[in-house]
Amino acid sequence: MTMFFTCARYLTQAGIGAIALFLALQVRADGMIPDTSVVIVHEADGEAAVSVTNSDASLALLHVTIEDIPEDKEALVFVTPPLARVEASTTQLVRFILQTEKPLLTQRLKRVIFEGIPQGKPAPESGHARVGVTVRQNLPLILHPKGLAPNRTPWTDLQWSLEGGKLNVRNDTPYVVRLAQEVQLLPSAGQAMLPKTYVLPGEHISVSAPEGAATHVRFQPATVYGFAVPHYEAPIKP
Repeated sequence: MTMFFTCARYLTQAGIGAIALFLALQVRADGMIPDTSVVIVHEADGEAAVSVTNSDASLALLHVTIEDIPEDKEALVFVTPPLARVEASTTQLVRFILQTEKPLLTQRLKRVIFEGIPQGKPAPESGHARVGVTVRQNLPLILHPKGLAPNRTPWTDLQWSLEGGKLNVRNDTPYVVRLAQEVQLLPSAGQAMLPKTYVLPGEHISVSAPEGAATHVRFQPATVYGFAVPHYEAPIKP
C-alpha cells in the first residue's frame, strides 16, 4: 500500500532565552484508514463499498477523490460521499459507483485518494509545539468487467522480446498486471527498468536493455491487492 504524508504544523513559541531556545516537539500520526489495499468495482455489481476508519483522536473530514492515470482519462466511476465528517475512532462507508455507457471489455485502472483533514485541534500546551501528520492514502482502483473470470497470476501471460537493444513487454490479456519496475535479464545478469509498476491490457512497453545474450527475464510480480509474490521468470521470445 502506498502512502503519502502531508504535514500540518501547529506551533506555539515558548520563552526565548539569552543563549538558546528550548522547544519540545510532539509528533502525532493521524489518518483515515481504508479496510482494503485496493478498491475493486465489479461491473456485475455496479458498485463497491469501502469502510474507512478515522484513527485520529478527534473529529476529521474525510476527503475522497478519484484520479485518472495518464493512459486512461475516461470518467467511469464516481464516489459518494466525496466529503464526510468522521468522529474519532468511527467508520465511514464510502461507495464507488460505476457509470459506463458501454460494457467493459478489459480491466480498467484508476487511483483513489483517502485523505483526513483534522478539525478542531486543541491548542498545544505552553512551551510545546505539535506537528500534526495526516496520512494521505493513494490506492489502486480497478474496474472489473462482467463475465471476466478472476486471474490470480496474470503476469504469467506477459509476452517478452528483445530486439535492437530494446526489451519489449506486451500484455495481450484483459487484466491489469502489477509488477516491480526492475527487470533482470538472464543469464547475462543485466538489468532493465520499466517506466511504471503496471502494464495495462493491450499495452506494449519498450525500454532500453544492456547488450548481451538473454533468454529469460526475472521480475517481481504483485497480486491484485499489491502484495509481492516470489520472483517469476518468463522466456524471451524471438
